[in-house]
Amino acid sequence: MGQVTTRVQVGSLLDPGHDVGFDAMVDTGAFGLILPSAWRERLGRLDEVATVELETADQRVVPAVVCGPVRIQLPGFRPVVGEVVFVDMEPRGTGYEPLVGYTVLELAGAVVDMVSHRLVARKYYDLKRVA
Repeated sequence: MGQVTTRVQVGSLLDPGHDVGFDAMVDTGAFGLILPSAWRERLGRLDEVATVELETADQRVVPAVVCGPVRIQLPGFRPVVGEVVFVDMEPRGTGYEPLVGYTVLELAGAVVDMVSHRLVARKYYDLKRVA
């Protein structure tokens, strides 16, 4: 299937000036913006919203902390105000592997083009009558 990555800029709305920029893998099966717990302090002050359990690709269940509010920016798309999910990660190869999940994509108006392996702007939003 091919891997899609994108640049991400995220910053705390409660503590401006604590922005972090990085490359992340787009994972339409993941929820939200998933970052390593090791980066949490780099974003400054964030409110802890909830503690949740995540199921990983290898079917392990791991604890995670949802924090916010943050501003998330994907290049070429509108900024998103939302939350970030911090989970303990082991660095691989060149570092950590943060994930951009479906909720960030939906809010930013981005969709995955699997032919070109990149994010493109959503042309239309579905508005269907519910019976």
